[in-house]
Amino acid sequence: MSTDESSPRSLPLAPVAACEKPCCTEFVQQTAVDQERRAVLARRVRLLVAATITYNVIEAVVAISAGTVASSSALIGFGLDSVIEVASATAVAWQFAGRDPEARERVALRVIAFSFFALAAYVTVESVRTLLGAGAGDPEPSTVGIVLAALSLVIMPFLSAAQRRAGRELGSNSAVADSRQTLLCTYLSAVLLLGLVLNALFGWSWADPVVALVIAAVAIKEGRTAWRGEHCC
Repeated sequence: MSTDESSPRSLPLAPVAACEKPCCTEFVQQTAVDQERRAVLARRVRLLVAATITYNVIEAVVAISAGTVASSSALIGFGLDSVIEVASATAVAWQFAGRDPEARERVALRVIAFSFFALAAYVTVESVRTLLGAGAGDPEPSTVGIVLAALSLVIMPFLSAAQRRAGRELGSNSAVADSRQTLLCTYLSAVLLLGLVLNALFGWSWADPVVALVIAAVAIKEGRTAWRGEHCC
């Protein structure tokens, strides 16, 4: 018997179907990014996170101060939301301060998820208390609050979009999750602005807690997504 006849024949391998899902395509694109480009993107994320932290610190101080003066739970809640956003952005800054950001991503995502859950819990409790009349009384009109909400409504979408683009190209779930936290601030800014304007014009103090409950539901959804690390898709 010849050698060719005694040796086992190798069976042809079946062709593997290519994955055509958006997640697979995005993953292939991300892996093609060279190290130099990744360094540029990581530096961009750090700068955007630093800008977000700086603005949110200022926003928190102004909102809480103006809310205390006007007895506005909406403004105070908006300021506390800024504090939560600082915690989320700080987690991403900590992640990208290390030599291997990917190794720290899971912890950063957990912090961001908890930030979403804490925000949702606070907004829900304060909204229900306001609707039931258990708050500190009817809030007074606040010109400072209206200006602050309008500024945030203009600034935050740009910061969120820039960080989301860089995070997606870099393949960083935590950077994308933090950009969604910033985008949520845009929604809260719109709700706050609407509530403050309606209260100033018509005395409708119930408007902002009603819409804030919708924002709380969105925050819970985003928190669950960040916890599972699904922002890449």
